[in-house]
Amino acid sequence: MSTPSRPGDPQLPILPRFIFATRWLQLPLYIGLIVAQCVYVFHFWVELTHLIEAVFGNKDALNQLVSSIGYKADANWVPKLNETVIMLVVLGLIDVVMISNLLIMVIVGGYETFVSRMNLEDHPDQPEWLSHVNASVLKVKLATAIIGISSIHLLKTFINAENYTEKVLLWQTLIHIAFLFSALAIAYADRLMSHSVKPDH
Repeated sequence: MSTPSRPGDPQLPILPRFIFATRWLQLPLYIGLIVAQCVYVFHFWVELTHLIEAVFGNKDALNQLVSSIGYKADANWVPKLNETVIMLVVLGLIDVVMISNLLIMVIVGGYETFVSRMNLEDHPDQPEWLSHVNASVLKVKLATAIIGISSIHLLKTFINAENYTEKVLLWQTLIHIAFLFSALAIAYADRLMSHSVKPDH
């Protein structure tokens, strides 16, 4: 007994139906990104635990923090939890959160756009941006998120500038500016395309 089709559902031939079904090959990719998200959550809590332990005087946790943020000083400097170290650690945590947000946008937005609808229209926790997401909007949001991540990295570099050469500082600044111009170009191209495709009245 064949399953009755819903009204308006096109009866696709076998080959187009097969080609359309291949979109599910992306599902393992999104599951892999979810695993990467779990790794970031674990990393966040490890760093936060080290920060809390360092506040209470744990020298091993402090040394791990100083090593992870790449903070260095002169040969006579004794590792201690000063304002610069705390700021670099917090910026690192913010960096993890922003990358995690980027992963969520790719996972949820990409699945909704390229694989299958989630039917979240009536869900109270539906993200505001998901209601009007498409490939172009997702591209602009990803470019904006990358700029934010790049800004955090650049700020961390400037705070710890004495440990970097002028060449590294210059290249990181130029790369950040390149990200800015790339995002502007993507947004401008998206705007041109949205204006060029107008409904007939």
